[in-house]
Amino acid sequence: MIEGQESLETGKKLKYGMIGGGQGAFIGDVHRKSIALDGKAEIAAGCFSQNHKNTLVTGKRLGLDENRLYRSYEEMLEAESKRKDKIDFVVIVTPNKFHFDIAKAALENDFHVVCDKPVTTKLEDAHELARICRDKDLFFCVTYTYTGYPMIRHIRDVIAQGILGEIRFINGEYPQDWLATTLEETGQKQAAWRTDPNLAGISNCVGDIGSHIENMVSYLTGLKIKSLCARLDNIIPSRPLDDNASVMLEYDNGAKGLYWSSQIAVGNDNPFKVRIFGSKAGVEWCQEAPNHCRISYIDKPTELISRGRDQMSASAQKLSRIPSGHPEGYFEAFANIYSVFITALAMKIAGEPLDEEDLDFPGIEEGIQGVKFIEKCVESSNKGTTWIDFLA
Repeated sequence: MIEGQESLETGKKLKYGMIGGGQGAFIGDVHRKSIALDGKAEIAAGCFSQNHKNTLVTGKRLGLDENRLYRSYEEMLEAESKRKDKIDFVVIVTPNKFHFDIAKAALENDFHVVCDKPVTTKLEDAHELARICRDKDLFFCVTYTYTGYPMIRHIRDVIAQGILGEIRFINGEYPQDWLATTLEETGQKQAAWRTDPNLAGISNCVGDIGSHIENMVSYLTGLKIKSLCARLDNIIPSRPLDDNASVMLEYDNGAKGLYWSSQIAVGNDNPFKVRIFGSKAGVEWCQEAPNHCRISYIDKPTELISRGRDQMSASAQKLSRIPSGHPEGYFEAFANIYSVFITALAMKIAGEPLDEEDLDFPGIEEGIQGVKFIEKCVESSNKGTTWIDFLA
Protein backbone atom coordinates (compact mmCIF):
# COMPACT_ATOMS: atom_id res chain seq x y z
CA MET A 1 0.00 0.00 0.00
CA ILE A 2 1.34 3.45 -0.85
CA GLU A 3 -1.46 5.55 0.57
CA GLY A 4 -0.57 7.68 3.54
CA GLN A 5 -2.79 9.32 6.08
CA GLU A 6 -5.08 12.00 4.78
CA SER A 7 -4.09 15.54 5.71
CA LEU A 8 -4.93 16.22 9.32
CA GLU A 9 -4.76 19.97 8.97
CA THR A 10 -7.89 21.86 9.92
CA GLY A 11 -9.04 25.40 9.18
CA LYS A 12 -9.02 26.91 12.66
CA LYS A 13 -6.03 26.21 14.85
CA LEU A 14 -6.38 25.92 18.58
CA LYS A 15 -3.90 27.79 20.77
CA TYR A 16 -1.91 26.40 23.66
CA GLY A 17 0.47 27.59 26.35
CA MET A 18 3.39 25.59 27.68
CA ILE A 19 4.74 25.41 31.22
CA GLY A 20 8.28 24.04 31.33
CA GLY A 21 10.29 23.03 28.29
CA GLY A 22 12.81 25.87 28.21
CA GLN A 23 16.39 25.85 26.97
CA GLY A 24 18.22 22.75 28.20
CA ALA A 25 15.05 20.67 28.50
CA PHE A 26 14.34 17.69 26.26
CA ILE A 27 10.68 16.77 26.29
CA GLY A 28 9.22 20.24 25.80
CA ASP A 29 10.68 20.51 22.33
CA VAL A 30 9.33 17.04 21.51
CA HIS A 31 5.83 18.19 22.49
CA ARG A 32 6.08 21.39 20.42
CA LYS A 33 7.34 19.63 17.30
CA SER A 34 4.77 16.86 17.63
CA ILE A 35 1.89 19.32 17.97
CA ALA A 36 3.14 21.27 14.97
CA LEU A 37 3.30 18.16 12.79
CA ASP A 38 -0.43 18.22 11.98
CA GLY A 39 -1.02 21.97 12.10
CA LYS A 40 -4.04 21.65 14.38
CA ALA A 41 -2.71 23.88 17.17
CA GLU A 42 -0.04 26.51 17.67
CA ILE A 43 1.82 27.75 20.69
CA ALA A 44 0.81 31.24 21.84
CA ALA A 45 2.11 31.61 25.40
CA GLY A 46 4.62 30.17 27.78
CA CYS A 47 6.37 30.07 31.10
CA PHE A 48 9.21 27.83 30.01
CA SER A 49 11.42 28.10 33.06
CA GLN A 50 11.61 29.42 36.60
CA ASN A 51 14.41 31.56 35.17
CA HIS A 52 12.62 34.32 33.24
CA LYS A 53 15.63 34.94 31.00
CA ASN A 54 15.37 31.34 29.85
CA THR A 55 11.67 31.86 29.14
CA LEU A 56 12.40 35.00 27.13
CA VAL A 57 15.10 33.29 25.07
CA THR A 58 12.90 30.26 24.43
CA GLY A 59 9.91 32.43 23.52
CA LYS A 60 11.95 34.56 21.17
CA ARG A 61 13.22 31.50 19.32
CA LEU A 62 9.62 30.33 18.98
CA GLY A 63 8.53 33.73 17.66
CA LEU A 64 6.13 34.45 20.51
CA ASP A 65 4.83 37.83 21.63
CA GLU A 66 6.95 38.93 24.58
CA ASN A 67 3.79 40.02 26.40
CA ARG A 68 2.77 36.38 26.56
CA LEU A 69 6.02 35.16 28.09
CA TYR A 70 5.38 34.94 31.81
CA ARG A 71 7.47 34.90 34.98
CA SER A 72 5.40 32.20 36.68
CA TYR A 73 2.72 29.70 35.77
CA GLU A 74 0.33 31.48 38.12
CA GLU A 75 0.84 34.72 36.22
CA MET A 76 0.37 32.96 32.90
CA LEU A 77 -2.86 31.20 33.86
CA GLU A 78 -4.40 34.30 35.38
CA ALA A 79 -3.45 36.57 32.47
CA GLU A 80 -4.44 34.12 29.75
CA SER A 81 -7.82 33.40 31.34
CA LYS A 82 -8.72 37.09 30.93
CA ARG A 83 -7.71 37.46 27.28
CA LYS A 84 -10.28 37.42 24.48
CA ASP A 85 -7.80 35.38 22.44
CA LYS A 86 -6.84 33.13 25.35
CA ILE A 87 -5.19 29.76 24.91
CA ASP A 88 -7.40 26.69 24.59
CA PHE A 89 -5.25 24.25 26.56
CA VAL A 90 -2.13 24.06 28.71
CA VAL A 91 0.81 21.68 28.18
CA ILE A 92 2.81 20.74 31.32
CA VAL A 93 6.37 19.50 30.74
CA THR A 94 8.03 20.10 34.11
CA PRO A 95 9.65 17.63 36.53
CA ASN A 96 7.10 15.38 38.24
CA LYS A 97 6.99 17.32 41.50
CA PHE A 98 5.27 20.32 39.90
CA HIS A 99 2.62 18.49 37.85
CA PHE A 100 -0.18 18.54 40.43
CA ASP A 101 -0.01 22.18 41.47
CA ILE A 102 0.22 23.42 37.88
CA ALA A 103 -2.48 21.09 36.56
CA LYS A 104 -4.85 21.97 39.40
CA ALA A 105 -4.33 25.69 38.83
CA ALA A 106 -4.88 25.28 35.07
CA LEU A 107 -8.11 23.35 35.59
CA GLU A 108 -9.36 25.85 38.15
CA ASN A 109 -8.80 28.56 35.54
CA ASP A 110 -10.95 26.51 33.14
CA PHE A 111 -8.16 25.33 30.87
CA HIS A 112 -7.99 21.85 29.39
CA VAL A 113 -4.69 20.14 30.21
CA VAL A 114 -2.05 17.91 28.63
CA CYS A 115 0.54 16.63 31.10
CA ASP A 116 3.58 14.38 31.03
CA LYS A 117 3.47 11.20 33.06
CA PRO A 118 3.36 10.38 35.89
CA VAL A 119 0.49 12.82 36.23
CA THR A 120 1.22 13.38 39.94
CA THR A 121 3.56 12.01 42.61
CA LYS A 122 0.68 11.06 44.95
CA LEU A 123 -2.42 9.03 44.20
CA GLU A 124 -4.76 11.31 46.14
CA ASP A 125 -3.59 14.24 44.02
CA ALA A 126 -4.40 12.38 40.80
CA HIS A 127 -7.89 11.66 42.10
CA GLU A 128 -8.28 15.36 42.94
CA LEU A 129 -7.46 16.32 39.36
CA ALA A 130 -10.02 13.83 38.12
CA ARG A 131 -12.66 15.34 40.40
CA ILE A 132 -11.99 18.84 39.06
CA CYS A 133 -12.15 17.56 35.47
CA ARG A 134 -15.54 16.01 36.14
CA ASP A 135 -16.89 19.06 37.96
CA LYS A 136 -15.77 21.47 35.25
CA ASP A 137 -16.22 19.14 32.25
CA LEU A 138 -12.63 19.60 31.11
CA PHE A 139 -10.35 17.33 29.07
CA PHE A 140 -7.13 15.96 30.53
CA CYS A 141 -4.57 14.09 28.40
CA VAL A 142 -1.56 12.22 29.82
CA THR A 143 1.18 11.68 27.25
CA TYR A 144 1.77 7.94 27.34
CA THR A 145 3.39 8.27 23.95
CA TYR A 146 3.82 4.69 22.82
CA THR A 147 0.10 3.97 22.47
CA GLY A 148 0.18 6.46 19.60
CA TYR A 149 1.95 4.02 17.26
CA PRO A 150 -0.41 2.73 14.52
CA MET A 151 0.82 -0.84 15.08
CA ILE A 152 -0.19 -0.65 18.74
CA ARG A 153 -3.73 0.28 17.70
CA HIS A 154 -3.72 -2.72 15.36
CA ILE A 155 -2.53 -5.11 18.07
CA ARG A 156 -5.22 -3.82 20.43
CA ASP A 157 -7.88 -4.53 17.81
CA VAL A 158 -6.43 -8.00 17.10
CA ILE A 159 -6.65 -8.85 20.80
CA ALA A 160 -10.19 -7.46 21.06
CA GLN A 161 -11.24 -9.71 18.16
CA GLY A 162 -10.13 -12.76 20.16
CA ILE A 163 -7.44 -13.78 17.68
CA LEU A 164 -5.00 -14.59 20.51
CA GLY A 165 -7.66 -16.52 22.42
CA GLU A 166 -7.64 -16.31 26.20
CA ILE A 167 -4.69 -14.22 27.42
CA ARG A 168 -2.41 -16.40 29.58
CA PHE A 169 0.88 -14.59 30.08
CA ILE A 170 2.25 -11.09 29.44
CA ASN A 171 5.88 -10.02 29.36
CA GLY A 172 6.91 -6.39 29.19
CA GLU A 173 10.43 -5.04 29.31
CA TYR A 174 11.91 -1.59 29.02
CA PRO A 175 15.70 -1.60 29.37
CA GLN A 176 17.95 1.45 28.95
CA ASP A 177 21.60 2.03 29.84
CA TRP A 178 21.81 5.81 30.15
CA LEU A 179 22.12 5.68 33.96
CA ALA A 180 24.66 2.86 34.07
CA THR A 181 27.09 5.44 35.45
CA THR A 182 26.53 8.24 37.95
CA LEU A 183 25.54 10.65 35.19
CA GLU A 184 23.59 12.79 37.64
CA GLU A 185 26.84 13.78 39.37
CA THR A 186 28.10 15.44 36.17
CA GLY A 187 25.33 18.04 36.20
CA GLN A 188 23.36 16.42 33.37
CA LYS A 189 19.91 17.94 33.83
CA GLN A 190 17.71 14.98 32.89
CA ALA A 191 19.63 12.57 35.09
CA ALA A 192 19.80 15.02 37.99
CA TRP A 193 16.08 15.57 38.45
CA ARG A 194 14.97 12.01 37.67
CA THR A 195 17.20 10.57 40.40
CA ASP A 196 16.19 13.21 42.95
CA PRO A 197 13.18 12.21 45.10
CA ASN A 198 12.43 15.88 45.74
CA LEU A 199 11.69 16.29 42.02
CA ALA A 200 10.85 12.82 40.69
CA GLY A 201 8.78 11.48 43.59
CA ILE A 202 9.04 8.05 45.19
CA SER A 203 10.42 6.20 42.15
CA ASN A 204 12.83 6.82 39.31
CA CYS A 205 12.91 3.73 37.09
CA VAL A 206 9.34 2.50 37.62
CA GLY A 207 8.01 6.06 37.57
CA ASP A 208 9.88 7.02 34.43
CA ILE A 209 9.71 3.92 32.20
CA GLY A 210 8.11 1.06 34.14
CA SER A 211 4.84 2.97 34.13
CA HIS A 212 4.91 2.87 30.32
CA ILE A 213 4.74 -0.94 30.49
CA GLU A 214 1.71 -0.81 32.78
CA ASN A 215 -0.09 1.64 30.52
CA MET A 216 0.75 -0.26 27.34
CA VAL A 217 -0.45 -3.62 28.66
CA SER A 218 -3.63 -2.08 30.02
CA TYR A 219 -4.31 -0.33 26.70
CA LEU A 220 -3.69 -3.42 24.58
CA THR A 221 -5.49 -6.03 26.66
CA GLY A 222 -7.99 -4.19 28.86
CA LEU A 223 -6.95 -6.52 31.71
CA LYS A 224 -6.91 -5.22 35.28
CA ILE A 225 -4.06 -5.93 37.68
CA LYS A 226 -5.28 -8.04 40.61
CA SER A 227 -2.03 -8.19 42.58
CA LEU A 228 1.68 -7.62 42.13
CA CYS A 229 5.03 -8.38 43.72
CA ALA A 230 7.86 -5.92 42.99
CA ARG A 231 11.56 -5.63 43.69
CA LEU A 232 13.01 -2.17 43.10
CA ASP A 233 16.80 -2.06 43.01
CA ASN A 234 19.32 0.69 43.64
CA ILE A 235 22.05 -0.90 41.54
CA ILE A 236 24.19 2.21 42.00
CA PRO A 237 24.20 2.49 45.82
CA SER A 238 24.54 6.28 45.96
CA ARG A 239 21.13 6.71 44.34
CA PRO A 240 18.16 7.28 46.65
CA LEU A 241 15.74 5.97 44.00
CA ASP A 242 15.48 2.77 41.95
CA ASP A 243 17.33 2.29 38.68
CA ASN A 244 16.18 -1.29 38.02
CA ALA A 245 12.89 -3.06 38.76
CA SER A 246 11.29 -6.50 38.41
CA VAL A 247 7.54 -6.94 38.86
CA MET A 248 5.44 -10.12 38.88
CA LEU A 249 1.71 -9.66 38.31
CA GLU A 250 -1.63 -11.45 38.38
CA TYR A 251 -4.55 -10.12 36.33
CA ASP A 252 -8.27 -10.26 36.85
CA ASN A 253 -8.73 -13.03 34.25
CA GLY A 254 -6.14 -15.29 35.92
CA ALA A 255 -3.30 -14.46 33.52
CA LYS A 256 0.22 -13.90 34.85
CA GLY A 257 2.74 -11.21 33.96
CA LEU A 258 6.36 -10.21 34.36
CA TYR A 259 7.64 -6.66 33.84
CA TRP A 260 11.28 -5.58 33.85
CA SER A 261 12.43 -1.98 33.57
CA SER A 262 16.03 -0.85 33.88
CA GLN A 263 18.23 2.17 33.32
CA ILE A 264 21.51 0.34 33.94
CA ALA A 265 21.17 -2.38 31.24
CA VAL A 266 24.37 -1.73 29.29
CA GLY A 267 23.92 -2.13 25.54
CA ASN A 268 20.27 -1.08 25.46
CA ASP A 269 19.11 2.22 24.00
CA ASN A 270 15.30 2.13 24.15
CA PRO A 271 13.98 -1.35 23.20
CA PHE A 272 10.63 -1.18 24.96
CA LYS A 273 9.04 -4.54 24.16
CA VAL A 274 5.75 -6.30 24.91
CA ARG A 275 4.90 -9.97 24.37
CA ILE A 276 1.35 -11.19 24.92
CA PHE A 277 0.61 -14.92 24.83
CA GLY A 278 -2.87 -16.38 24.46
CA SER A 279 -4.38 -19.84 24.06
CA LYS A 280 -4.41 -19.52 20.23
CA ALA A 281 -1.56 -17.14 19.37
CA GLY A 282 1.05 -14.74 20.67
CA VAL A 283 2.03 -11.23 19.58
CA GLU A 284 5.29 -9.33 19.95
CA TRP A 285 6.15 -5.66 19.36
CA CYS A 286 9.29 -3.61 20.00
CA GLN A 287 9.53 0.19 20.10
CA GLU A 288 12.84 0.18 18.20
CA ALA A 289 11.05 -1.46 15.24
CA PRO A 290 7.63 0.14 15.74
CA ASN A 291 6.34 -0.34 12.21
CA HIS A 292 6.17 -4.12 12.56
CA CYS A 293 4.68 -6.75 14.84
CA ARG A 294 4.90 -10.53 14.85
CA ILE A 295 1.89 -12.76 15.43
CA SER A 296 2.62 -16.46 15.96
CA TYR A 297 -0.13 -19.09 15.80
CA ILE A 298 -0.41 -22.63 17.11
CA ASP A 299 -1.88 -23.99 13.87
CA LYS A 300 -0.50 -21.83 11.05
CA PRO A 301 2.63 -19.91 10.03
CA THR A 302 3.84 -16.83 11.86
CA GLU A 303 2.86 -13.45 10.38
CA LEU A 304 5.05 -10.37 10.21
CA ILE A 305 2.72 -7.37 9.91
CA SER A 306 4.19 -4.26 8.27
CA ARG A 307 2.67 -0.81 8.74
CA GLY A 308 2.07 0.76 5.37
CA ARG A 309 2.30 -2.49 3.41
CA ASP A 310 -0.25 -4.73 5.11
CA GLN A 311 -3.87 -3.92 5.77
CA MET A 312 -4.34 -2.98 9.41
CA SER A 313 -7.47 -2.32 11.43
CA ALA A 314 -9.40 0.83 10.58
CA SER A 315 -8.36 2.66 13.78
CA ALA A 316 -4.70 1.84 13.11
CA GLN A 317 -4.89 2.76 9.43
CA LYS A 318 -6.18 6.24 10.33
CA LEU A 319 -2.93 6.96 12.16
CA SER A 320 -0.58 5.61 9.50
CA ARG A 321 0.97 8.63 7.82
CA ILE A 322 3.38 7.56 5.09
CA PRO A 323 3.93 4.65 2.66
CA SER A 324 5.60 1.37 3.54
CA GLY A 325 9.35 1.32 3.95
CA HIS A 326 9.42 4.87 5.30
CA PRO A 327 9.79 4.49 9.09
CA GLU A 328 7.33 6.26 11.35
CA GLY A 329 8.73 6.81 14.80
CA TYR A 330 8.57 8.60 18.13
CA PHE A 331 7.54 12.05 16.87
CA GLU A 332 4.74 10.59 14.78
CA ALA A 333 3.44 8.53 17.73
CA PHE A 334 3.53 11.63 19.92
CA ALA A 335 1.77 13.60 17.18
CA ASN A 336 -0.94 10.93 16.95
CA ILE A 337 -1.75 11.31 20.65
CA TYR A 338 -2.01 15.06 20.17
CA SER A 339 -3.95 14.77 16.92
CA VAL A 340 -6.71 12.74 18.57
CA PHE A 341 -6.77 14.99 21.65
CA ILE A 342 -6.83 18.28 19.73
CA THR A 343 -9.47 17.06 17.28
CA ALA A 344 -11.68 15.96 20.18
CA LEU A 345 -11.11 19.25 21.97
CA ALA A 346 -12.00 21.25 18.86
CA MET A 347 -15.19 19.22 18.51
CA LYS A 348 -16.03 19.78 22.16
CA ILE A 349 -15.49 23.53 21.86
CA ALA A 350 -17.72 23.56 18.77
CA GLY A 351 -20.43 21.63 20.63
CA GLU A 352 -20.19 18.59 18.36
CA PRO A 353 -21.02 15.11 19.70
CA LEU A 354 -18.10 12.84 20.60
CA ASP A 355 -17.97 9.04 20.50
CA GLU A 356 -15.57 6.54 22.06
CA GLU A 357 -13.20 6.55 19.10
CA ASP A 358 -12.99 10.35 19.19
CA LEU A 359 -11.77 10.10 22.80
CA ASP A 360 -9.09 7.46 22.15
CA PHE A 361 -6.30 9.31 23.94
CA PRO A 362 -4.80 8.56 27.39
CA GLY A 363 -6.79 10.54 29.94
CA ILE A 364 -6.83 11.26 33.64
CA GLU A 365 -8.06 7.75 34.51
CA GLU A 366 -5.00 6.27 32.81
CA GLY A 367 -2.95 8.80 34.76
CA ILE A 368 -4.51 7.62 38.03
CA GLN A 369 -3.79 4.00 37.14
CA GLY A 370 -0.15 4.84 36.44
CA VAL A 371 0.38 6.58 39.77
CA LYS A 372 -1.31 3.69 41.59
CA PHE A 373 1.01 1.23 39.83
CA ILE A 374 4.07 3.19 40.95
CA GLU A 375 2.86 3.39 44.55
CA LYS A 376 1.99 -0.32 44.73
CA CYS A 377 5.40 -1.30 43.32
CA VAL A 378 7.19 0.85 45.88
CA GLU A 379 4.98 -0.52 48.68
CA SER A 380 5.68 -4.12 47.68
CA SER A 381 9.42 -3.56 47.45
CA ASN A 382 9.58 -1.71 50.79
CA LYS A 383 7.75 -4.58 52.48
CA GLY A 384 10.40 -7.06 51.39
CA THR A 385 9.11 -7.84 47.90
CA THR A 386 5.75 -9.19 49.02
CA TRP A 387 2.53 -9.68 47.07
CA ILE A 388 0.27 -6.62 47.26
CA ASP A 389 -3.45 -6.49 46.55
CA PHE A 390 -3.72 -3.99 43.68
CA LEU A 391 -7.46 -3.58 43.95
CA ALA A 392 -7.39 -2.48 47.59
